[in-house]
Amino acid sequence: MADEEAGGAERMEVSTELPQTPQLLASWWDQQVDFYTTFLHHLAQLVPEIYSAEMDPDLEKQEESIQMSIFTPLEWYLFGEDPDICLEKLKHSGAFQLCGKVFKSGETTYSCRDCAIDPTCVLCMDCFQNSVHKNHRYKMHTSTGGGFCDCGDTEAWKTGPFCISHEPGRAGTTKESLRCPLNEEVIAQARKIFPSVIKYIVEMTIWEEEKELPPELQRREKNERYYCVLFNDEHHSYDHVIYSLQRALDCELAEAQLHTTAIDKEGRRAVKAGAFAACQEAKEDIKSHSENVSQHPLHVEVLHSEVMAHQKFALRLGSWMNKIMSYSSARKILHELIFSSFFMEMEYKKFFAMEFVKYYKQLQKEYISDDHDRSISVTALSVQMFTVPTLARHLIEEQNVISVITETLLEVLPEYLDRNNKFNFQGYSQDKLGRVYAVICDLKYILISKPTVWTERLRMQFLEGFRSFLKILTCMQGMEEIRRQVGQHIEVDPDWEAAIAIQMQLKNILLMFQEWCACDEELLLVAYKECHKAVMRCSTSFISSSKTVVQLWGHTLETKSYKVSEDLVSIHLPLSRTLAGLHVRLSRLGAVSRLHEFVPFEDFQVEVLVEYPLRCLVLVAQVVAEMWRRNGLSLISQVFYYQDVKCREEMYDKDIIMLQIGASLMDPNRFLLLVLQRYELADAFNKTISTKDQDLIKQYNTLIEEMLQVLIYIVGERYVPGVGNVTKEEVTMREIIHLLCIEPMPHSAIAKNLPENENNETGLENVINKVATFKKPGVSGHGVYELKDESLKDFNMYFYHYSKTQHSKAEHMQKKRRKQENKDEALPPPPPPEFCPAFSKVVNLLNCDIMMYILRTIFERAIDTDSNLWTEGMLQMAFHILALGLLEEKQQLEKAPEEEVTFDFYHKASRLGSSAMNAQNIQMLLEKLKGIPQLEGQKDMITWILQMFDTVKRLREKSCLIVATTSGSESIKNDEIIHDKEKAERKRKAEAARLHRQKIMAQMSALQKNFIETHKLMYDSTSEMSGKEDSIMEEESAPAVSDYSRIALGPKRGPTVTEKEVLTCILCQEEQEVKIENNAMVLSACVQKSTALTQHRGKPIELSGETLDPLFMDPDLAYGTYTGSCGHVMHAVCWQKYFEAVQLSSQQRIHVDLFDLESGEYLCPLCKSLCNTVIPIIPLQPQRINSENAEALAQLLTLAQWIQTVLARISGYNMKHAKGENPPIPVLVDQGMGDSTFEFHSILSFGIQPSIKYSNSIKEMVILFATTIYRIGLKVPPDETDPRVPMMTWSTCAFTVQAIENLLGDEGKPLFGALQNRQHNGLKALMQFAIAQKITCPQVLIQKHLIRLLSVVLPNLKSEDTPCLLSIDLFHVLVGAVLAFPSLYWDDTVDLQPSSISSSYNHLYLFHLITMAHMLQILLTIDTDLPLAQVQEESEEARSASSFLAEVSQYTNGCIGCGIPGWYLWVSLKNGITPYLRCAALFFHYLLGVTPPDELLTNPAEGEYSALCSYLSLPTNLFLLFQEYWDTVRPLLQRWCADPALLNCLKQKSTIVRYPRKRNSLIELPDDYSCLLNQASHFRCPRSADDERKHPVLCLFCGAILCSQNICCQEIVNGEEVGACIFHALHCGAGVCIFLKIRECRVVLVEGKARGCAYPAPYLDEYGETDPGLKRGNPLHLSRERYRKLHLVWQQHCIIEEIARSQETNQMLFGFNWQLL
Repeated sequence: MADEEAGGAERMEVSTELPQTPQLLASWWDQQVDFYTTFLHHLAQLVPEIYSAEMDPDLEKQEESIQMSIFTPLEWYLFGEDPDICLEKLKHSGAFQLCGKVFKSGETTYSCRDCAIDPTCVLCMDCFQNSVHKNHRYKMHTSTGGGFCDCGDTEAWKTGPFCISHEPGRAGTTKESLRCPLNEEVIAQARKIFPSVIKYIVEMTIWEEEKELPPELQRREKNERYYCVLFNDEHHSYDHVIYSLQRALDCELAEAQLHTTAIDKEGRRAVKAGAFAACQEAKEDIKSHSENVSQHPLHVEVLHSEVMAHQKFALRLGSWMNKIMSYSSARKILHELIFSSFFMEMEYKKFFAMEFVKYYKQLQKEYISDDHDRSISVTALSVQMFTVPTLARHLIEEQNVISVITETLLEVLPEYLDRNNKFNFQGYSQDKLGRVYAVICDLKYILISKPTVWTERLRMQFLEGFRSFLKILTCMQGMEEIRRQVGQHIEVDPDWEAAIAIQMQLKNILLMFQEWCACDEELLLVAYKECHKAVMRCSTSFISSSKTVVQLWGHTLETKSYKVSEDLVSIHLPLSRTLAGLHVRLSRLGAVSRLHEFVPFEDFQVEVLVEYPLRCLVLVAQVVAEMWRRNGLSLISQVFYYQDVKCREEMYDKDIIMLQIGASLMDPNRFLLLVLQRYELADAFNKTISTKDQDLIKQYNTLIEEMLQVLIYIVGERYVPGVGNVTKEEVTMREIIHLLCIEPMPHSAIAKNLPENENNETGLENVINKVATFKKPGVSGHGVYELKDESLKDFNMYFYHYSKTQHSKAEHMQKKRRKQENKDEALPPPPPPEFCPAFSKVVNLLNCDIMMYILRTIFERAIDTDSNLWTEGMLQMAFHILALGLLEEKQQLEKAPEEEVTFDFYHKASRLGSSAMNAQNIQMLLEKLKGIPQLEGQKDMITWILQMFDTVKRLREKSCLIVATTSGSESIKNDEIIHDKEKAERKRKAEAARLHRQKIMAQMSALQKNFIETHKLMYDSTSEMSGKEDSIMEEESAPAVSDYSRIALGPKRGPTVTEKEVLTCILCQEEQEVKIENNAMVLSACVQKSTALTQHRGKPIELSGETLDPLFMDPDLAYGTYTGSCGHVMHAVCWQKYFEAVQLSSQQRIHVDLFDLESGEYLCPLCKSLCNTVIPIIPLQPQRINSENAEALAQLLTLAQWIQTVLARISGYNMKHAKGENPPIPVLVDQGMGDSTFEFHSILSFGIQPSIKYSNSIKEMVILFATTIYRIGLKVPPDETDPRVPMMTWSTCAFTVQAIENLLGDEGKPLFGALQNRQHNGLKALMQFAIAQKITCPQVLIQKHLIRLLSVVLPNLKSEDTPCLLSIDLFHVLVGAVLAFPSLYWDDTVDLQPSSISSSYNHLYLFHLITMAHMLQILLTIDTDLPLAQVQEESEEARSASSFLAEVSQYTNGCIGCGIPGWYLWVSLKNGITPYLRCAALFFHYLLGVTPPDELLTNPAEGEYSALCSYLSLPTNLFLLFQEYWDTVRPLLQRWCADPALLNCLKQKSTIVRYPRKRNSLIELPDDYSCLLNQASHFRCPRSADDERKHPVLCLFCGAILCSQNICCQEIVNGEEVGACIFHALHCGAGVCIFLKIRECRVVLVEGKARGCAYPAPYLDEYGETDPGLKRGNPLHLSRERYRKLHLVWQQHCIIEEIARSQETNQMLFGFNWQLL
C-alpha cells in the first residue's frame, strides 16, 4: 500500500507542475504501465478545477484549459507527433467511402425515388449536390435528427452510391495518399486510449451516486460544494418550470427563463450552488411548487460539485472522440459516437446489430416507459441496421429478429388486452402508443427489401416470425366490438383513434408479409394454412351458435342466427383480410389447386370465412341507413377510415375480395341467400311486406341499395391482380381515370387519393401520361391533369372506391359531358377484364335464380303504383347488374362456340316470372318502365339494355347457322338504325332547347341594359375603366382642340376639362353632385410609410418623429408617406356613422381585432381593403386663359422680373412681420437684380381673383385627412395645429406621384392611359385636397415654409438651415413650392388668390427654375466610370452639354471633370431627367386638369420625351433653358455651385444618389430551391453558440437571413419584445416586409408589430403546385411570373391590404403571434 501512496505523491507532483507542454505530458504517460489509472488520476486533479464555476462558467476559458491540459496531450500520445499535422493527413487520406454525416434536427435530407432501395436511404446536402441524383426524381425532407447520410453505402442505392467526394480512388488522389496513414504505433496507442476513454465516459454518464465519485477519481481534500440540479422531463411546459423556479428560488423572470432554456437544451441545469443542506432545501421547495402546477413534481437532484464536473467533462470527451473519429447532451453524443465509429464499418455494424437484437426487448421496454425523444434513444438506431438488406437477412436467420420484434409488441401491449384476449385501447395514452409505433416501424424496416434467395433456414425463421405476427393479429381480430344503441344515445364516445392508427401502421406491414409469403409457392401454402387455422380459432363462437332457415324462390339455406343490428360486431378483422390477401396471391401463382393438400375441403368452411367480412359490410350499410346514429361519431369515423385510401387496402378492399372468394366457392343461390339474410332483407323480398311507416321504408330502400352495390362490386370489381387478369399499372390507371372523371385535379390531389406502398410510392408517374394531359397553371392556382377523351370509355359509375359524394359528382359530370356532345345519357359499365381461373365461378351469381328474382321484384315494384319500396337509385343499380350479365354473356359468346357457353343470362332473363296469366319477363318489364314519366332520366339506359338483349339473342341464334362475324355486323346495322332515329330526336330536342335559351338570354340582356342605364353612375364609379374619362373629355373639347390646348404651363396653357361629377355613396346608395358648397363626399384611403423607392435600404431613421423636419426629402427617398385609395365613395356623414358602428361592435367582441381602431383603421365597406382615413373629394376649379392677354403679359413678365417681384413681396412681408425691427431675411436688391421699382404690391398687378370658399363639412374633412397624414407619416400623436401638417401634405402628394410613376415605368405602361381607376381617382382627390389644405392653416406659416423651399433655388433667400442642392429631392420641392405659392397673395384685409394667368406664369417659372436646378444635380452626379466605347454623332444637344459643363466646372473649382464627351452627357441627362418630367406631368395634370398629349395616353415609345417637353413647355434641348434665361440664371448657377456643402458632397462620392434612381426589386432568388436550403443549412445564428434547430428566414427586400421565432434573437422595441423579423422589418421596410421561411417554403407578409399573413411561395414543382412545409418534397423551381406578382404587390403598396384580406377570411379567436416572428 505504501508503494501506492508514494507513487501517488510522485504523480501529484508531476501534475501540479502540469503546464509544461502537452508533448512532455504525453511522453510521461508513455512511460507509465497502466494508462487507465494514470489518465483517471490526471482527470481527478484537473476536471473539478476546470469546471468549478458551474453557475455562470467562462466557457472560452474552460474550453482553452481542457484543450491545453487534456485533449492536446491525448492527441500527442495517440499520434506520437504534432496532432495538427497528423489530423490533416488523415483528412485527405479518403479512409472512408461512407459519408456518415449525422443529421441534426431540421436539416434537409434528400432521397432519390429512382435509385434508393427504400425511402430511409438519404443523402446530406453536400453529397446530394455532388451526386448523380441531383438530376433524378429526388425528394427533399426535413430530418427529425439522428439519422446519417448513406452516401457511399452500396447496399442503399441501386445506382450512383457515391458522390464525387466519396468515390473510391477518384481521380486526383495520388497513390501515396491512398496508403492508410494509420501506422502500427498509432493503432497500438488507439487500443490503449480509446477503451480507457470510453470506459470513463460510460461510467460517468451512468453514474448514479449523487455525493460520491468512484474511488479512483476521488481527491484527498474533498470540498463541500453541492448543486441543486433540475432535470428535463416531458410532463412540464416551459411556463410551469419558469413559475416553479421563480417561486422556489425567488429569482427574476429573466433568470428563470435562462435556466429553463438551458434545461430544455442540455437536459439538466444547476439552479443553486452551496452547502448540502441549502441545496436540499431548494430541492424540496422546487418540488412542492411544481406539484401545485401539475400532478408530477419536477425531477430535482442534489449533486456534489465534483460529480457534476466529471459528468460534464465526460460529454465533452465524447465529442472529442467523435472529432477524432469522423474528420469532416449525453445520449446525443453517444449516438454520434456509434455512428462515427461502428457504423462506418460493415463488420462492426453487424456485431453491433447482433448485440442490439439481443437486448432489443429490454431497450424497447425502457424506451416506452421513458419520456425522452425518440431521436436520441438508442432504439432509433434500428433503422440503420434493419434496412440493410444483407444485415436484415442475417438477423432473421441467426436471431429470428421478426419474432423478437413481434414478441416485444406482445409484451408491451398486454395492458390493452381485455378478458377475451383482444386489444381494447380505451383510455390509452397518446405518448405511450406513439412509442409502440416505433416497434411496429422496426418490423417494417426488416421487411422492406424482399429476399431474392431463400435458404431453408430463412424459410423456417420467417415462418416462425409470421406465426408470431399472427398472434398479434389474433388479438386484433374482432377487437373493440360494438353493439347498436337502441332507445338512448351513447353517453361517451369511445376512443377509436388508437385502433385505427395501429391499423394504419400495420397496413404496409400486412402487405409486405403477404408479398414475402408469395415469393415461394411452398412458403405461401404453409403460411395460408397457418393463417386459416388462426381464423378458425377466432371463429369458434360462431361455429357453435344456433341456426335459422331462410327460404326464397324455392331455395333454402340453413344459417347461424345472427343479426348485425342486435349482436356484437367489430370492424377490425386483420386475420380474415390477411387470408384473403394470401388467397389472391395463391390465385396469382396458380396454386389454388394444391390448396386441399394443406387445408382439406372439410376443414375449409368457406361460410365461416365469409361471415365476418360480410358483417362488416352490413355494418357500413346500416350506418348509411342511419340505424346506428345513436352510437355517436366514433363509429362514423371508423367507417370513414374503413373505406378511406389510408386503410382500405387492408380493410374494405379485402372484405370485398373475401366475398368474391365466397362467391367462387359456394353455390350462388346459397351465397345470395346468406347475403340477404345478413343484410336483414329476406323479408323485404318476400312479397308479403307492405308498410306505411315512411322511416322504415327509407331504411329498407337504403339497405337494398347498399346490398345491390356490394353485389355489383363482387361481380364487377376485378381490378386486383390475382382476382382478374390485370397488372398493377392497369389498376393504378383505373384509379386515376375515375378520380379525373370527377373533375380535373392537381398532381398532389391525385397522389393523395392513391394508396402508397411501403416505399411511399403510388405508381402515379408511370401511367398518368397515358390517361391524362397536364395543363400548366397561370399566375395563381395550380396545374391540373385532365382526362384524355379515349379514357372516358373506362368510366364505371359504380366504382368501388368512390365515396357517395364522389359518385354523384362523377355521374353528374359524365352525363353533362355526354349531353354536350349530343350523345345518349346511358352510362353502362365498361366491359370488365376476365376473372382469374380461381375466381371464374363468381359470374354465376349473375344468372342464378335468386338474382333474377331480386331484379324482377325491383322492376315489378317500380311499375306498381302502390309500391314505395323502390328508388331510382335502386333501379339504376339493377340496370347495371343486367348490363353486367349481358356483357358477360356477349363476351363469352364471342370467344367460344355457342353450345359451349353455359352462362345463360339471356335465357333466364327472358323466362316468365311465374306460370300465372299476367306473368312477365324482364324485357317486358323494361319496356313498361320506359313509359313511366318519373324515369325519364333512365330511358337511355333502358334502351341500351334492350339493344344488348337483342345483340345477345342474335349471337345465340345465328351462331348455329352463320358464322358469327356477319351477325355482328348486322346487329350493329340494326343498332345503328335505332341509334340514328334517337340521334335525330335528340338533335331536335337540343335545337329547341338552344332557341329557348337564346330567347331567355335576350330578355335578360335587355333587362340588364335597362338596369345599367338607370344605375349608370354606380357602374361608372366602380368600373375599372380609366379610358372612359378621357373619351368624355375628348368629346367636350373636340371643337376647340388645337395644339396649344395640350400644354399645362405658361401663357399657352390649355383649358381645364371638367365634367359634372355625380357620385353614389356606397353606404346609403344616394347620389350627390360634387360641389364646393355641398356637404363633403370622401374616398376611403390608406396612408402608410413606405420604402418602396428607397436608394438606401435599411437606412436608420435618424431623429424621432417629434423632432424630424419633413419639409425637404432626402434624394434617396428612404422613407416616404404613400396615400392609396381603393376608389370607393361615401358621404362624410355616412362614413362617420359607419366608423362609430365599427368601434361599437369591436368593443363587444372577444377576439383579437384585425385592425387598430385607435389609429383609425377600418375595412372599406365594399371591398374590405384596409383603410385608415378618408380623402375629401373636391372638384377641379375650371380655369381658362385669354390667350391675347397672356401673350401681352409675356412681354412684361420675364423670369428676371418675376424673381424680383417675388423677392420684393417676401421682403415686404418680412418688414411687416418685423414691425420696424431689422428684417430677418435681407432681400438683396442691389445684386444686379434690377431696380427698386418692384415693391410689395407688384405681384398683384398680374392678375388676382377672390379665394375659393369651401363648405364647413369639406374643411372638417380636410383637417381630418391632413392630420392623419401627419400622424402616420411622422409616427406622432395627432395635432392639427402643428406647423408640420402642411409639409406632410405636400410630401405625401409628391411621394405618391413618384411611386405611381415608378410603378408605371416598371410595368412599361403609358403615363396616363394605364392608370387603374383607384389610382386615377385617388390622385385627383389628393391634388385637389392639397390645394384646399392650405386654407386650414395660418398663411404666415405657409409663407415661412415657401421661403425655405424657394431658398434652395433662389440663393438670396438662403438661411442657415437651407440644405445643399445635392441633399434634397427637387420634385418634392416643386410640389411644395407650387402648392404654397398662392400664400404670397394673401393679405390681412382681403382674401385673394392668383388669377389663372398669374398662376400659369408662377407655375412656369417655378418649374423652369427647379428643372434647371435638377439638371445641375444630374450633371454633377453623373457616373463617369462607365465604359465610353460607343462614339456618337455630335448633335446640337451634345455640343451645348459640353459647353455647359465647362462653365459649371469653373464654378465648382474643377471639382467635376470636363473630359466627358458631350453625347454621353446628353444621354445621361435625358435618362436622368425623364422620371422627374413624368412625375411633373402627372402632378400638373391632376392639379390643373389639362388634357395631356395623345403620346402619353398610348404605349410609351419614341414620342414620350418630346410629348412631355411640349406638355410642360420645355424645349426638347433642355440646355436652351439656360441659354434663354442666361443673364438671370448665371449668378444663381454660380452661387449654387459655390455652396461649400455641395462641394463637400461631391468629394464623398459614396453617398451620392445618381439619376435616374435605380428601380427597386425583390432580391434575386436561385432557380432551384435546394440552393436556398443549402444556404439555410450553413446559417448560424449570430447570437447562440449551440447548433439547435433554427428557423432561418430570408428577407426578400435586402437578402438578410434572420433567425426567426427564437428567444435568442428577440429585441425590445418601446418596451415590448419583438422577434427578429419584426425588428428587421421596422428598419428595412418601415414596418412592412416580405420574408421567405426557407425550411418551410412559405412567404410571409408582415406589417407593423402584430400583423402578418402567409402568402404562397413563388416556387413550384413540375406539376405547378406550391409545397408549403415541404410536405411532398418534390424538386421546386422558381416561377418568375409568381415572383413578379409578389414584386407588384409590394410596389403597389398592397401588402397591408393582402394581410387585412387574409385575416378577414381566416378569422381565428387566437391567431399566430406575429410579434415574435
